[in-house]
Amino acid sequence: ALEVHLSQPVIVSIPHHLGREEAARRIKSGLAAARTNYSALVNIREETWDGDSLIFNMSALGQNAAGRIDIAADHVRLEVTLPWLLAKFAEKLTPAIRKEATLMLEKK
Repeated sequence: ALEVHLSQPVIVSIPHHLGREEAARRIKSGLAAARTNYSALVNIREETWDGDSLIFNMSALGQNAAGRIDIAADHVRLEVTLPWLLAKFAEKLTPAIRKEATLMLEKK
């Protein structure tokens, strides 16, 4: 029998004090920068904004992943469901993701 590895979603929640609108603006510009800076690693194929939520599809290392970002008045919640191969990397990447997102949201 073929064994299927379904991975758990990786969830990162980042607090902020920006208000929803400013947080959304920074996430949008941060994603544009990430798309440029990490184009060799990550390909964001689809981005759909639905109010204060972004639903996205991406690929990394030849693997597909889907996720969403929900922007609230005091925090941003990132949830990504990854294939098991990427999930192994994500465990190591979560602190880096949190740091990048925090930098995006910190007052400049």
